[in-house]
Amino acid sequence: MSLAANIKGTLASMAAAAMLALAPATARGQDQHFSMLDLDPMLFNPAYSGFFDGKGRYGAVYRNQWASVAAPFQTLTVSAEQSLFRSARNRNGMSLGLWVSADRAGSLSYGTTTANLVVSYYQALGDGDDLVSVAVEGGGGQVGYNPGGIVVGDPSEPFATTHALYPTLGAGAAWFREWDTRLYTKLGFSARNLNQPAIGLLEGSDERLARRWNVYARAEWRKWRQLGLLPVVGFQRQGGYSELVYGADVRWYLDEHPSTYLVLSAGVVARHADAASINLGVLWKRWTFAFSYDANFSRLSSASHTLGAFELGVVYLLDREEKKRRSLPCPII
Repeated sequence: MSLAANIKGTLASMAAAAMLALAPATARGQDQHFSMLDLDPMLFNPAYSGFFDGKGRYGAVYRNQWASVAAPFQTLTVSAEQSLFRSARNRNGMSLGLWVSADRAGSLSYGTTTANLVVSYYQALGDGDDLVSVAVEGGGGQVGYNPGGIVVGDPSEPFATTHALYPTLGAGAAWFREWDTRLYTKLGFSARNLNQPAIGLLEGSDERLARRWNVYARAEWRKWRQLGLLPVVGFQRQGGYSELVYGADVRWYLDEHPSTYLVLSAGVVARHADAASINLGVLWKRWTFAFSYDANFSRLSSASHTLGAFELGVVYLLDREEKKRRSLPCPII
């Protein structure tokens, strides 16, 4: 197999792993992809940076996908957020975030390494039951492959380089409303890779990292004192690929005292016509530990035997507020 065919095959597999193809694919690259939407919300929408209880939030997520089909597609992302300021009674504030992600796939270890800086600002509206947040994101990345993994290559192939650097720009907006002590809703919209940077390695290549559009809605309803129901729906599109997710989690609030805080969560989220993920989590004091497993039932299921991906994640909150909570934990105390 030629080197170009090898890389193009890896690109196609990564794109399929990232999103469900509902339309014909174009010559566009794909971003990293995670199933645990709420573990580290800044990765899903930069405007969610700053929506945390405490002075800082630090996390890591690891994803391993389709190991039963070929060399597994692996993604590791680490992030850090810090509150820059919060006004009296938290009517407005500003947050600074940074996330770094790397993925690798196939025998050539083709993949990307990306680093982005996020600046977000939130403002309370009216009596304070509504919060709006806006954010900008900027950074860069590197795409490339390991030539040491080549088994058979065609020396006539016009590869200009094994790696390419590119800049990225993004933005997001979000709205949060606490209707009463038992119900809150949040809605977000984001756009990434607004500049559509070039990522091609072939001479004369016009391959670019496609813009990624994202809409997301989540709610929590505390119908019972210790149980919360959290439905979620999200849609995102990048290049010729799109994805619709929907599902719900259940949270069991065992102890809401700040010094002994303990919550268990479990849920199921479906990616339409592609996969379903089972999500489990433990929120203990300032820590969150999460696990997700995807069962694949797309057209690849005959090769994957329905085995999709698993994810592991951990998040730590710095200086979480030591005060009594209301029935619903507001994202910004």
